[in-house]
Formats: sequence, C-alpha cells, structure tokens
Amino acid sequence: MPLESSALVLRAQREPMRGVPTPGPHQLYRWPTLAVEPRSLGSLRPGYVRAEMVLAGICGTDLHITHADSRTGYIVGSAPLEVGSEGRVIGHEGVGRLVEIGEAVTDLAPGDLVTFESLLACQVCVTCRRQQFNHCREARLVGAQVDGLFRDTVDLPARLAHNVTELARTPEGLQAAACVEPAACAHAAADRAQIAPGDRVVVFGAGPIGIFAAMVCREAFGARVEVVEPLTLRRELAAAWCDRTHDVEEFFDDGRREMIDVVIEASGDLDNVDRVLGRLGPCARVALLARCGQPLRLNGVDHLITNGVTIFGSRGHSGGAFGDVLRLLQAGRLPLHQAVTGVVHGLQGIQRELESPDPFEHRHAKVLAELGEAEA
Repeated sequence: MPLESSALVLRAQREPMRGVPTPGPHQLYRWPTLAVEPRSLGSLRPGYVRAEMVLAGICGTDLHITHADSRTGYIVGSAPLEVGSEGRVIGHEGVGRLVEIGEAVTDLAPGDLVTFESLLACQVCVTCRRQQFNHCREARLVGAQVDGLFRDTVDLPARLAHNVTELARTPEGLQAAACVEPAACAHAAADRAQIAPGDRVVVFGAGPIGIFAAMVCREAFGARVEVVEPLTLRRELAAAWCDRTHDVEEFFDDGRREMIDVVIEASGDLDNVDRVLGRLGPCARVALLARCGQPLRLNGVDHLITNGVTIFGSRGHSGGAFGDVLRLLQAGRLPLHQAVTGVVHGLQGIQRELESPDPFEHRHAKVLAELGEAEA
C-alpha cells in the first residue's frame, strides 16, 4: 500500500518572459501559490532511506521562489527550479528520523537522526569525476528540481544523509543539525576563497548564510571578520561572531585604508561588489553566494586587473563541507543554533511564514519548523 503523507506544494504558471532567449526561473514562472496537500510514497527504492521529518529550515531560496514581483507576477528567485503540473514539494534543509532503509544501504539504521545534503550530483560526468560535484551540469536541487523536505515523510538517496544522532541529543544540537546545510554552503565558499589566519574578511548580508559565513571564517579559518548589514536586528545578531558590524553606508563612508582580503557577498545586492572593488588588496578574492537574477556591473576593472582580484560564484556544499561543519559542531566550535530566531509548527506554520505580508528578513534570521518528534 502507498504511504500517504502531507506536503507543502508550490504551484506556478509556466510562462516564459517574452524576448528572453534562455529564461531563468525568475523569467519563467508566474503567480506562485502554496498549499498543504496529500502526497503518496511508493515502495522504497534501493539505495534510498525514508525519514519522518523532525525539523526543517526555511531558507531565503524558499522565500524567493514563493514570492512574485507585484508588477509582473514572476517569481523573484533565480535559483534553478522546475515546477510541473503536479507542483513541487519545496524545502531543502532539515533533520529527519529514519523509519526505513532501502536495499544496499549499510551505514544507517532505522531510528537514526539524519540531516540531508540538498544537491544531487550525477556522480559520473567529467565534472563529478574531478570531484567538483557542486558544479555538475546534471545536478538536481532538492526542494527545487526534485521534491523536498517540507513534508511529513520523505524518501531521498542515502548518500545525501548524514548521521547526527549523537549531535541531536540536546535541543540545541538538534537545531544546529537542522542548520548544517546552509552552514556547509558558507564553509564551501570560505574554503574556496583560501582564507588564511588574520585575513580581513568582509561579509555583506547578515541573513543565515551571512551569519554562518562569519562564524565559519572566524572559528574555522581564523579570519578577522566584519559584517555589513542594513537591518539592526540582523546586525546585532551577527555581532557575536565578528570583529565589527556596519550599516551599509557607514561601511562605505569608513575612511580606513586597510585593504580587504576576502569579500563574501551574501546579500544579493551586487552593487556592493562594484562599490567595494577599490578597497580590495592584492590577490583579493570575492565569493558570490546570493542569487538575485541581476547583472554584475564593474567600474573598477583596472583595479581588478592591477591587483589580480578573483571574483567567483560559489554554489553548494558537496566535496567535504558537510563533514567539515559536522566536525566543527561536534567540537563545540560552531553554535549554529544561536542564529535561530523563530520556530513555527507544522507545514501550515511554514506556509504562514512564507505567505506573511510582513517582510521575513525584518523579523528573523533563521527560522525552523517543528514537523515531528526526535524520538520514536
């Protein structure tokens, strides 16, 4: 018999924007709606696990793919997205308790608490064979291109599951485990930026990714960290993990001459990159994490060339970042749970949060949803 469960489903009209040869999701899907619907799960496939969800994290991506531009009706999110006639179960962060193990899964057992990676790389293309899984052209995003974690019970490949049973024995550890996915994305960017102890790192944006980036850069890489954020609530929350915080204009009016070694752009305001370019030192690195669907325009190209500045995009967490973050958590060095500013209850709670007319970022940093019990 198929297993019935409830899921939070995104539906949208597929209507490519006229005059755009290869439209992104923000030029393809209009008038998004959300509804809690029944969904069936069939027999568990070999190599998969089945989990009853315990905690789920609400990401900025979830917010952006469920909100529309009031003038055009197109969604504001530009991350990869596929919404078919059956809709899409969204959500890609969280912790579940395993209730069934598929054939050929040997390292997990029913009752284990697991947190999931969100990127399904193909494992066989040239890019994957070079261990560059985050950039696999055939990769599928959980909660965007395949059904995700905002449901009572989920089936996912076992290779995406990480055992966090010991970590999640306390409420704080359980919340931290639910935040591993975004923290691992921040860690992957910091690692690729080759941050060295003592580097001056400026993080734009103190949403969850920005806060986790500040934590990681300071605690794992030994950097001096400054956060630039316009909202007081988020700026005050980030202050615990950086040397200085700034309002945006305060930062750009700052007359200090010390050069910046690394910029992590996690705000989605790409004007920050152009404005900060002249303050970057020799061989500085700029990591772009936030998607906004807008062009990057640079006026200071001569400074970029003279100083050998590198600007790169960073996506995903594969290739070891999950393990790195879990080891830091187990050592007590990353208090990810301290970024949580709100907890909602059930799928309806997630729906209300995403549909609220009160801007999400004005009220919260990280929001989690309680979907079930950690213990059977």
